[in-house]
Amino acid sequence: MLRIFPWFIGALAIFLGLYFSWMKTPLIIGLSYGFAALGVSILIRAGQVSFGHAGFTCMSGYAMVAALKIWPEIDGLILILISGLAGLIAGGIVGLFMMRYRGIFFGMLNLAMSMVLFSLLGKFYHVTGGTDGISFDRPKLLGQLLDRSNYETALLVLCAFFVVITCSLVQRFYASPTGQALIALKSNEVRLEYIGISAKKVFYKGYVASATLCGFAGGIFALVQGLVTPEMGYWVSSGEYVFIAVLGGTYHAVGAFIGAIGFTFLKLFAAAAMTGAWQLVIGSVLLVLIFVAPNGLVAWLRKFDRKTSHAQK
Repeated sequence: MLRIFPWFIGALAIFLGLYFSWMKTPLIIGLSYGFAALGVSILIRAGQVSFGHAGFTCMSGYAMVAALKIWPEIDGLILILISGLAGLIAGGIVGLFMMRYRGIFFGMLNLAMSMVLFSLLGKFYHVTGGTDGISFDRPKLLGQLLDRSNYETALLVLCAFFVVITCSLVQRFYASPTGQALIALKSNEVRLEYIGISAKKVFYKGYVASATLCGFAGGIFALVQGLVTPEMGYWVSSGEYVFIAVLGGTYHAVGAFIGAIGFTFLKLFAAAAMTGAWQLVIGSVLLVLIFVAPNGLVAWLRKFDRKTSHAQK
């Protein structure tokens, strides 16, 4: 069941977007959050929590806008790939320092670096637009210059396709020796070194993969908004990615997207119903989840999948 669930998530997102036009933007934003949360989930599987990965999302968004300014005719699909490449490069550089740290030092150092980026983007107004950010016109998407409605539809379909591909690739990564070694980092890093595996190299690969996914998230988020701002890299956004990763669960890659869609619409409806206290709703849901489903929503699907498999046998 979990194997086909990425397809189900993608198909459901497209169906809802086509049937309810107002849902296109929240769905695209939710799926973009899913990519970032999946990056955070990779680190959680290694026993580490980053409170600064929104910095990669923000930086990749600005890198995408820079590419668009240099080449106005560039296609939106290529821009998404450029944002992912920007995340990979940034993750490769920052990861050289981060792979040495664990626990609270790792989490706080990521937070510190993201807040430095946030401050710099706000100060260099003539380059970054300051706190107002940089807006841009809709680029071509799949070779076509589309109106807003068709543009959002095409972007939603593209996101759904990326969800399926990304879940497949990340699951392969989880099953690979590096992915299995990441889990070993959480339980016993010293023993990993004893059997001849470099814990730093393993963690570095996981860190770069997580930053790359955040880069994709930044590109998609910027395209649907038509705007990049320093707020994309604020610590609150990093906290939301961690919340989504916990909400969805880290057992399977699709958990990040389940959590992202759930979080996006929970936040949307909570803000509409309780304008001044929607954070209370989010916090209450997290507290309930910790007691009811400590391993996330995807853990329920895993249990159902096991019961179905036993019943078939």
